Amino acid sequence: MGNSFLFYLQANAASGMAVHDDCKLKFLELKAKRTYRFIVFKIEEKQKQVIVEKLGEPTQTYEDFAASLPAEECRYAVYDYDFVTAENCQKK
Repeated sequence: MGNSFLFYLQANAASGMAVHDDCKLKFLELKAKRTYRFIVFKIEEKQKQVIVEKLGEPTQTYEDFAASLPAEECRYAVYDYDFVTAENCQKK
């Protein structure tokens, strides 16, 4: 997982939309420590900032992640996806 999500958060901050420090912290925890399976972020309209809405436990599934996304509202999300390469190597 690259740093493109962090660059995206910084771009939002530059556009006038603040990003709560907890968003960056939780993303780095997911990336480095695999503390979470997924993170769902939302825009807090009153404070004009992106905040963490939900943290998925490492045992949660993609179905749990999809169920946590509201059908009619915008969200940003990161999902730590496990997969097997063509060489039969387990990756995250």
